[in-house]
Amino acid sequence: MTRTPLTKAVRYGAIMMAAGAGLNAGIAQAQDSKGDITLAYVEWSSEVASTNVVRAVLEEQGYNVKMSSLSAAAMWQAVAYGDADGMVAAWLPSTHEQYLNKVGDKVENLGPNLEGTKLGLVVPSYTDISSIDELDDKADVVNDEIVGIDPGAGLMNLTEKAIEEYDLGDAINLQSGSGATMTAALDSAIKNDEDIVVAGWTPHWMFARWDLKYLDDPKNVYGGAEHINTVVRQGLKDDMPEAYAILDNFEWTPEQMGEVMLMNQEEDSDPYENAKKWVDEHPDVVDEWVNGDS
Repeated sequence: MTRTPLTKAVRYGAIMMAAGAGLNAGIAQAQDSKGDITLAYVEWSSEVASTNVVRAVLEEQGYNVKMSSLSAAAMWQAVAYGDADGMVAAWLPSTHEQYLNKVGDKVENLGPNLEGTKLGLVVPSYTDISSIDELDDKADVVNDEIVGIDPGAGLMNLTEKAIEEYDLGDAINLQSGSGATMTAALDSAIKNDEDIVVAGWTPHWMFARWDLKYLDDPKNVYGGAEHINTVVRQGLKDDMPEAYAILDNFEWTPEQMGEVMLMNQEEDSDPYENAKKWVDEHPDVVDEWVNGDS
């Protein structure tokens, strides 16, 4: 079979047609997007779960979503000054109270997206301590320390206050780290049948994995039940009313969040892929977020 060489003009025209098709596809894809949204969050298992779920829902509705992992203080600052559009990780009224007090006039609080949270000191159920006020006399049982999370977190501030209120300063040291290092220390202690006390919170997957208990807090330093709120930057409602409505409607239960958190603890799991799977498997819940009254 004899092939006829393409002329330069034909070759040039074919190249330009291909380039034009690619350009048109790129333009169409850009036009399909409803805009870019940045969600700030802290690297707590609960907030990794919730933020990825919200991301998956917003992406289904046509938004380009970026997640920005920050400290709690930086998260609030990012939303207040427009570096992020919103967060679904505001623990109120106690844990993040200091941050809300600083930037409350620069953000819009959309209210709770999850009720029934709790903060406090947590030990394995077999540990022979039931109340925080016992730690002074039994400090050696828990290696003279409380294993905490990231420095500056509201939970850490409350734990520092608890050490002061219960006069534990000479007996107990508060060790900072991260949520991951805290659960790693808990895992190691339980595997070795050792006693340990950690700064913990509900909802958290560790309560599904291990038999744990909160220490009583007779001075009520950690307060009562809290809730996790959605907070957005000012002006989001005008700029992106549909995205604003989804964030405003977003609300789920500790049990639903726990499903995602447990999926995220599986070896080599991807929180984003898990979130998309959960969203696909709960269309009725997601429909309420997307189409419910805002």
